[in-house]
Amino acid sequence: MAHLEHVNITVSNPKKTADMLVDLFGWHIRWEGAAKNAGHTVHVGSDDSYVAVYSGPDPAQTMPKQDASYHTRGGLNHLGVVVDDLDAVEAKVKKHGFTPHSHADYEPGRRFYFHDADGIEVEVVSYAAPI
Repeated sequence: MAHLEHVNITVSNPKKTADMLVDLFGWHIRWEGAAKNAGHTVHVGSDDSYVAVYSGPDPAQTMPKQDASYHTRGGLNHLGVVVDDLDAVEAKVKKHGFTPHSHADYEPGRRFYFHDADGIEVEVVSYAAPI
């Protein structure tokens, strides 16, 4: 059975984005270094999967457009991350200054979304019973 190893997304500041993901989800930095087109990449995740956060030599060239991915063929619509404690992660999201939205309880779980500093939408979902 195949599994997803990683996704690679363009951000304005790979280190800042990676640090945010470490704080929110308890992940770790797997690798960091020079990347394609004189850019810089940080691989952040677990031991078996990760998000590669990349920036080219001029981060200002990649300005976000709200919801542009939903209108661009091949665009990244959102990252989905499963957590055990949805409420604890939501509190951390707020501490980072992001606004959770689109909360939903559904069978079999609960979820919310937020947009990070680069406009990337993240869905946070839990299948654990609420505490």
